Amino acid sequence: MMQEERRFQLLITDDSASFRQVVREILEGRPFLCLHEAESGEEALDVVHERRIDIVLLDMHMHLLTGLETLRQLKQLDALRPCILMTSDTSDGLRRDARDADAYSVLRKPVPAQQLVETVSTALSTAYSA
Repeated sequence: MMQEERRFQLLITDDSASFRQVVREILEGRPFLCLHEAESGEEALDVVHERRIDIVLLDMHMHLLTGLETLRQLKQLDALRPCILMTSDTSDGLRRDARDADAYSVLRKPVPAQQLVETVSTALSTAYSA
């Protein structure tokens, strides 16, 4: 069960503005979430340096830094922060690399709304429950 009094800062990172909007529409209105956006791995790292971010959703295929490369850097900054990769490539190799990088989960695009909400909620509960 989520702590209703706490608002978690969630960063949506994807180079597609339309996909960020879809994710935002799925997650908006959740009283425990405050949403932020980044359009690249580099921008995601900048946002994390500027403000507290509790959980990050990452597209795998972005320009320059991939989602996996960004995840590795985010984990160096805060090993407890859950990072969830979203990709249409859910090969065994990618899943293995994501697991090795300590990704919380790999979700296949397009991500069903209920699966996204449940994965985010569970990741937050697992990472931040007292």
